[in-house]
Amino acid sequence: MQQKKFRQKYRNFIVEGEKMASEIIQSSSIAIEGIYALPEWIANNKSVLQPFSTITQAITTKELERISKLKTPNKVLCICKIPTYTIDSSLVNNNLTIYLDGIQDPGNMGSILRIADWFAIPYVFCSASCVELYNPKVIQSSMGAFLRVRCLVKDITEIKQESPNLPIFAAVLGGTNIFSLPPQKTGILVIGNEGNGISDAVVALSDHQVTIPKAKEGGAESLNAAVATGILCSAFKQNRE
Repeated sequence: MQQKKFRQKYRNFIVEGEKMASEIIQSSSIAIEGIYALPEWIANNKSVLQPFSTITQAITTKELERISKLKTPNKVLCICKIPTYTIDSSLVNNNLTIYLDGIQDPGNMGSILRIADWFAIPYVFCSASCVELYNPKVIQSSMGAFLRVRCLVKDITEIKQESPNLPIFAAVLGGTNIFSLPPQKTGILVIGNEGNGISDAVVALSDHQVTIPKAKEGGAESLNAAVATGILCSAFKQNRE
């Protein structure tokens, strides 16, 4: 499950750590196929583990270290089934949606899911060139947001065809100041690749090119993709009130 080809073959992924294991055990959105934990953790969580007694296995610290991807394994590891999501077009058409064009860093992907979760954004769509959602580093850095935000691979041209009236906002350098826009109730916010930005084809599909204004004294050439997403989502949500 640490390798993409096996996650895709078996349609499974790994969730590690006490906090996320507890969340996923209490969630009904993800099926659990196996729980591997230290005996003391199992003993301390008997009540919530009762429905999973047949798939819960006690292991040693050394065994957990062998199967864990973390430098410091954290008591429990779950094997979960990759869910199949359907798209609710009414949610897409009546909310802000994030579209990721070629995001490669797992930490950025996970952080963007956390941002979407914070701002109650129901969907994050990804181009086929994005890092895989169920990469363990993405799951870990999302801090459980993957349970509440539906993340799917979908071409933006399909979204454009299905929701032709939904404005597309491409985050680019030199665009319109995001804080100068009139209130926006809906739309698709496009965030591009960490090094190359948004592809020309996706920019061409956008209705607006927007940017976060830099202070006159600012020296940085650009912002981290996740940081920029957080600022832009905050601006959108503020404008929607």
